[in-house]
Amino acid sequence: MPRVFALAAAYLLTINLAAFAAFASDKRRATLGARRIPERSLLLLAALGGTCGALAAQQLLRHKTRKEPFRTRLRLIAAVQALALAIRLWLHWRG
Repeated sequence: MPRVFALAAAYLLTINLAAFAAFASDKRRATLGARRIPERSLLLLAALGGTCGALAAQQLLRHKTRKEPFRTRLRLIAAVQALALAIRLWLHWRG
């Protein structure tokens, strides 16, 4: 079990760093007037587990904080993931 935990932690760290980096890159591209990263790609990174990195970048970089429906979709992804985690923990502790 510790090996699975270590692999999961490494995956989550990597995907969250990738999500943060993608948001930072998109912010930079926006200020330069360069080609942007598609919103679908940013949301996919969040859906694959990079929600914390995406939300952190969104707030720290002030990027896509008012853009609808992107903001709502990102929050929905976060809510679904939080619910899934809560159910998983409930099932684990329930026995």
